[in-house]
Amino acid sequence: MTIEREKAAAEAWFKGLRDRLCAAFETLEDRYAGPDAAEQAPGRFTFAPWQREGGGGGVMGLMKGRVFEKVGVNVSTVMGEFAPQFAGQIPGAAEDPRFWATGISLVAHPRNPHVPPAHMNTRHIRTTKSWFGGGADLNPIYAVEADTTDFHAALEGACAGLDEGAYARFKQWADEYFFIPHRGEPRGVGGIFYDYLEADQEADLERHFAFTRAVGEAFLDVYPRLVARHMDRAWTAEERQHQLVRRGRYVEFNLLYDRGTQFGLKTGGNPEAILMSLPPVVAWP
Repeated sequence: MTIEREKAAAEAWFKGLRDRLCAAFETLEDRYAGPDAAEQAPGRFTFAPWQREGGGGGVMGLMKGRVFEKVGVNVSTVMGEFAPQFAGQIPGAAEDPRFWATGISLVAHPRNPHVPPAHMNTRHIRTTKSWFGGGADLNPIYAVEADTTDFHAALEGACAGLDEGAYARFKQWADEYFFIPHRGEPRGVGGIFYDYLEADQEADLERHFAFTRAVGEAFLDVYPRLVARHMDRAWTAEERQHQLVRRGRYVEFNLLYDRGTQFGLKTGGNPEAILMSLPPVVAWP
């Protein structure tokens, strides 16, 4: 596969996954039968294209509905040069600051405190080196063992096609990464996190691209099922308040520690698309 074909294949995959995720979430909006179902029409995604001044751009997909208070599914393909102070932190960019990157980023903040928020992103980056990275994690307001088990089982299945130890490695990496140091606590019940899966050689490219696709397929399969499991339940004012406080933890992590947020802002990305991950309403005690 030539470099240009590789780039096109990755970009097309992320866009196709975006379309299927958005369709699945809109179906959940249609199926909602909670206590206030008649008070609000099913949500629908709106899509806003944007252009990056240094090269490339993307599309921000956003929905605010009766199941999802806010859910964003963004895709982007950007290129250009890293700033000198940032290039040294990126593999293969210290000697040549030029880069190309494509990927998908999803963050879901449901209305119902019993429906777990979730995050998923996968990406392909090229400098003088080439690699895949990404991850997914579940961030319930009220943890449910069956949800945690099913979510991790789906990701373990995706990892099984890579190698025998992949799930254990990437789960541990997620446990370490999705952690809020100043709070001394995880931001949720974990998932997987991976980065720098090489794609310089043809065999590595095919293997690691296949794994990245498997992660996307696993998330598409399991997360809508978890949402449907709880979305029609009633909730109390006390549960809503607890939800808003827990969302504050999500904000703290994303603004202080999240790699994707830092990468997007330091490469001149669209701030609205980058900060799409933040919940619409939040509280601190």
